[in-house]
Amino acid sequence: MRIAQVRATPVNVPFVAPYRFGYGSLASVTKTIVEVEADTGEVGLGEVADGDRAADVEALGARLTGLDIRDLETAQHRCVPGYHYSPWADKLALQRAFGGIETALWDLRGQQEGASIAELLGGPVRTEIALTEYFSLRYPGPDHPGESTPAEVAAACAGWLAEYGSRIFEGKVGTIDPEEELEMVRLIRAAIGDLPLRLDVNGSWYPETARRLIPRFEEHGIDAWEDPCETYEEFAAIRDVTDRPISTHVIDFDRRRQLGVPDVFVTNLNDPGGLRAVVDIVRRCEEEGAGFRFHSGETGVGSAAYLQLSAALPWIDDPAQTLFRWYADDVIEGGPFVPRDGFVRLPEGPGLGVRLDPEALARCHRRYLDEGQFPPAPGKESYVDHFVRR
Repeated sequence: MRIAQVRATPVNVPFVAPYRFGYGSLASVTKTIVEVEADTGEVGLGEVADGDRAADVEALGARLTGLDIRDLETAQHRCVPGYHYSPWADKLALQRAFGGIETALWDLRGQQEGASIAELLGGPVRTEIALTEYFSLRYPGPDHPGESTPAEVAAACAGWLAEYGSRIFEGKVGTIDPEEELEMVRLIRAAIGDLPLRLDVNGSWYPETARRLIPRFEEHGIDAWEDPCETYEEFAAIRDVTDRPISTHVIDFDRRRQLGVPDVFVTNLNDPGGLRAVVDIVRRCEEEGAGFRFHSGETGVGSAAYLQLSAALPWIDDPAQTLFRWYADDVIEGGPFVPRDGFVRLPEGPGLGVRLDPEALARCHRRYLDEGQFPPAPGKESYVDHFVRR
């Protein structure tokens, strides 16, 4: 089976209500859906998570025409520069674009062999993937009131617990006045009882702010922190005020070994450059005692990929983030996924186990053309321009 064509479609997947965090607000997330068509007519699916990468994906795809779908090493060599830096090329962008193509090649291989990606990786060790329930302040959406006060956020968490049996809660702080956020966390703790509660600051606190606020938040039983500050050096500067796990999206094993932080790495399939790269990272995490989990925000295509890896790799036992409950649309048949009792079942079927819904893909593409990349809530601060540290 050989590569005949690579197509890429930028899409916007909307939220039922725009959410707020340290970077501003988001009403939709912009992704690029990748379709790799084989010479036999089968189509493999992938996703690039960081906006409209259609031009990059199709330019790389032109280099792969005629290549065997299993020859991933040659495919990567043709697409991603071997050097670390060039003034003429954006290696990270190309690496991310290739990650979407590589996922589609794994999907094709699964279809060819009649096996899921989890089976291609040795077989699933779990078929139910644990996920966190996610909360934040949210602006009103077209058909949703959002949550504009601490009490409303806590009420939303209580509703998810009652309706879906959620088991772990995670959400945004570092967005508004800390006293209001402390009240929000106090009310959430009262609403969810002794269930695990994690907070994500998106790096918006300076170390002095984190040192002042972390002990106060932990009075309400915080189980983990994600990016309470921005850098490894800043994590080290606050290590003495919390013994809770600290996670980050920036993966640097050497710096972690030097500084003793962070405890957990959080990523997707694109930033490292594809499925094989993530498998290597997870294995190194296991060797060095670092935690690993996936983060949120992909369409059903990218999400299916991280469900497949989470099923296959025993070390990924830390519940992944998810925004599934927030999605107002998706590009896959039957999507979005719906977590129940804290889990999503591994998709059944070969490869990723999901299929595109052509009408939904066209609808989400039209939305991208109308809205542009990562649109904020109407009249509010944008994801791109707003980030402010406190």
